[in-house]
Amino acid sequence: MIIPTLALSSVAIGLTLGYASILDIRERRVPFKTWYPMLGIAIPMAIVTYIILFFEGINPVFLAGIFIISALLCGFFYFASAYLHLFGGADAWALIFITACMPLYPVEPVVGYPLLAYFPLSVLINAVILNMLAPAAILGMNLKRGNRAPLRYMLVGYPVDGETIENEFGFIMEDFTENEDGSISRRYLSFGEAITRMLKGERRLYTRDFKRHPEEYRKELEIYRKAGRVWISYGVPFIVPICGGFISAVIFGDFLFIVMTALI
Repeated sequence: MIIPTLALSSVAIGLTLGYASILDIRERRVPFKTWYPMLGIAIPMAIVTYIILFFEGINPVFLAGIFIISALLCGFFYFASAYLHLFGGADAWALIFITACMPLYPVEPVVGYPLLAYFPLSVLINAVILNMLAPAAILGMNLKRGNRAPLRYMLVGYPVDGETIENEFGFIMEDFTENEDGSISRRYLSFGEAITRMLKGERRLYTRDFKRHPEEYRKELEIYRKAGRVWISYGVPFIVPICGGFISAVIFGDFLFIVMTALI
């Protein structure tokens, strides 16, 4: 089955996600106006889709259920970003707009529809799976370069030069203390500490903030320069796997469903 209105939306959303990914990688910022042309196409197409499906005899209860689920999921993405700090702003808006504008598959994917053919869920699942491939690549890079740290840190980060840390992208993975004799004590921040800080609304130290507000972080920068090398978490924005998850969901379908089908 092909839904022409959603097929048109998928092109607009896919192109916009690709452009947003480039912006986020290059500048770590996606202006909200980036979404305007896409929304100008996708929102009207979503409305027309609901109208067409209603007049084609699709159960109104089913359509209402899709609408309610989409509204709840959009609310969750906003809450997770604004209050739990689990997503960046651009990541959350990308997921919200996909959920609001494309609740159903625009075309039947190569491997067929999953059991729960709710398109936004497939995008999220694919994005998470694609994002899970990044740690393997980071580990391989660390091993090739001879970087050494506890395995869990080698999976998600790498060391950078403290002298130029403000030119990097990522979050600080270590806690430093300058002793009375001028020496530096250091320890890795646990994942539990990082999550607790996010849930409390405390910002993790982001390397690009050092360049934007050098006076505010003068003490930290001095310590990092004394430390020599500082471990930071990799800075690949989640919008990149969201883009990959969107495109792969349109073409191939739900990765989890594909794996489960293969195993069965």
